[in-house]
Amino acid sequence: MSAVYDCSRAESRAEGLAAAAAAVRSSRLVVLPTDTVYGVGADAFDSGAVRALLRAKNRGPDMPVGVLVGSWSTTDGLVLGVSPQARALIEAFWPGDLSIVLPHAPSLQWDLGTTRGTVMLRMPLHPVALELLRDVGPMAVSSANVSGRPPASTAAEAQEQLGESVSVYLDGGPSGEPVPSSIVDLTGGEPVLLREGAVSAEAVSEVLGVPLKP
Repeated sequence: MSAVYDCSRAESRAEGLAAAAAAVRSSRLVVLPTDTVYGVGADAFDSGAVRALLRAKNRGPDMPVGVLVGSWSTTDGLVLGVSPQARALIEAFWPGDLSIVLPHAPSLQWDLGTTRGTVMLRMPLHPVALELLRDVGPMAVSSANVSGRPPASTAAEAQEQLGESVSVYLDGGPSGEPVPSSIVDLTGGEPVLLREGAVSAEAVSEVLGVPLKP
């Protein structure tokens, strides 16, 4: 049976974070608040748990899962190299609403879907998410909804859609406007804006010093 923890209360938050960490380490799914919408997550290096995440969302591997990290430095161990452009974006927007697509380190044994050797990384600006990520390490996280339905802006909305497929729900209150992160692809010769969300194209272009290709 799923457990829901109110993270607005210190005692319940501590219990919830401990339960969520135990769930992640046991190949189970967790719903957590982020600075955009609620996410459903699993251990990024547990391929079985990631497949369970995709099943819960009724989504195939052709739509790979992004990875959330709890610190800037975590990125260095996950990618082939952090380019000056990537470093500039990380310093300007992390923690925050910008996802960056980079070539992942070839030594990593993970299966996030059909990624073609890349990984989408983000460090969220939410204290509950950051505390969990710093405890368990990188997590594969997607919006907490069934594919084709609206993303959840509350833990209750996430539970209504995902139900018992998730072991632990961390309730951090309403997420506000369900605006997704912006996504910039840095795997090619020029940066490409894959999605304009909470961070404007103009803001990203200003940091990079070059116009973005749509």
